[in-house]
Amino acid sequence: MSHIEYETFGQEFHTAPTLLGIKCGSLISLPKDRFDIHTHIRIFNGKASRKSLKIRKLYDYENRSLLLIYNEKLMKKRLADDDVRELLSCFGYSAGFSADEYLQRLGVRLSENKTFPHEIGIFLDYPVEDVIGFMVNKGANYKLCGYWKVYGNEENARRTFENYVKCRNFLCNKLNQGIDLYQALKIS
Repeated sequence: MSHIEYETFGQEFHTAPTLLGIKCGSLISLPKDRFDIHTHIRIFNGKASRKSLKIRKLYDYENRSLLLIYNEKLMKKRLADDDVRELLSCFGYSAGFSADEYLQRLGVRLSENKTFPHEIGIFLDYPVEDVIGFMVNKGANYKLCGYWKVYGNEENARRTFENYVKCRNFLCNKLNQGIDLYQALKIS
């Protein structure tokens, strides 16, 4: 595995659930001065497109790039949900947007704000009720804190967290055995 692959996907393997197809998106941040990010995005997108996986640069900070690794099919399904569209419309996302336009708007929202726009949770597959709960409660009064702060269905969140751990363990085991990331994902 090349250094960019390890740096990109080795960030505590938070991307594993997305790479393995059970989560629509994951964020990573990479130093701009250490990688030719555009080249690596092009290579990954070329190899992973048949698995519906993509990387998109959302925003450049001073010395880092914020990237979204996402499953295009899952993201389109997520963004077609009526509750998701209704929530996103509160932040200037048009109900008529394509998935690409939603992602474009997210990049604009990131550039407009000093902090992450709270609706980013939608693009990371957090339940709508938990994204709303986080905004209403300003991050307090949650029932459970794991991969996100849970305000709604605690049991569903626990099951999801367990599945994320299984994905991370699976991918870590493959990589620790010396299997290339693309081979582990069956896209080489």
